[in-house]
Amino acid sequence: MKNRIALVMLALLAAACAANRPAPVVDRGAAPPAPAVAEAPKPPPEAPPVKPLPTHTVKRGETLVGIALQYGLDYRELAAWNNVTNPNMIAVGQVLVLAAPGSNQPAAAPPDAQAAAAQPQPVPGSPVTTPLATTTPIEARPLANTPTVKVEPRAQKVPFSERALAQLGGEAASAPAPAAAPPAPAAQPPSRAAPEPEKAAGTDREDVDWMWPVKGKVIAPFTETTKGMDIGGRKGTPVVAAASGRVVYAGEGLRGYGKLVIIKHNETWLSAYAHNDKLLVKEQEDVRKGQKIAEMGSTHADEVKLHFEVRRQGKPVDPAKVLPAM
Repeated sequence: MKNRIALVMLALLAAACAANRPAPVVDRGAAPPAPAVAEAPKPPPEAPPVKPLPTHTVKRGETLVGIALQYGLDYRELAAWNNVTNPNMIAVGQVLVLAAPGSNQPAAAPPDAQAAAAQPQPVPGSPVTTPLATTTPIEARPLANTPTVKVEPRAQKVPFSERALAQLGGEAASAPAPAAAPPAPAAQPPSRAAPEPEKAAGTDREDVDWMWPVKGKVIAPFTETTKGMDIGGRKGTPVVAAASGRVVYAGEGLRGYGKLVIIKHNETWLSAYAHNDKLLVKEQEDVRKGQKIAEMGSTHADEVKLHFEVRRQGKPVDPAKVLPAM
């Protein structure tokens, strides 16, 4: 009986020990952050399409000078753009470009875009690193609300006596007098801005100061067919430049114009003077408004006259609309 009671007590003791076993410890902290994934680099923007250069196909009877006049160009530049060594030798059907090679290239990217393109792009899967920002040293300055502390020697009290009074008077006499403030500079009159230099006529895109090229009567007004006006006169009458510019042609290589002078005033305007008897200027020569450039004649014409043309970007314009009133 006693053994049975002892066995029951041992069993109960073993069960109690098993029930008091400590629970397992579990770390319930925050999960580690997931690694940052670098975004794939954006593809560079597509370059704008390159526009083709304007061209002209040579037709029968056309000359390089006439084509240049038709488009308001310098025939020398037109020849250079097309590698034409002899301006008198162009073939029917030949295609001529009417602008300098490379003038149809797209514009360069703005500086911000170029700087962004120059920076290295992150590689997918690699750790993302942020470049250190370059900073300039900051000058240490007192805060705006910080009061300025003024330090002065403390006053010392001494008993009144004649000696003390004399000593204080001597110290006041020996103290340096405050420096006088420098006199304020006299007010200077406002400086006048330097006058701007006078602008030469014909330097702006649309700014051309016109005058009549010859004194005479208009015997044939402007039409779309003639592309200019005819002014009558006597043989040898001076023909002057209607505006300042540069002579881009002087010769008689354009059929129907006789001895011809063409002046380019700027990138927009040029003028032509035809049927002259004598030419007084050469190609690539700069001329002034009113300068004598030729003498009136009748070359390739049935009478003495000046055929005068004004062209805006190669398109004929009625000279009467740009010339001053007679």
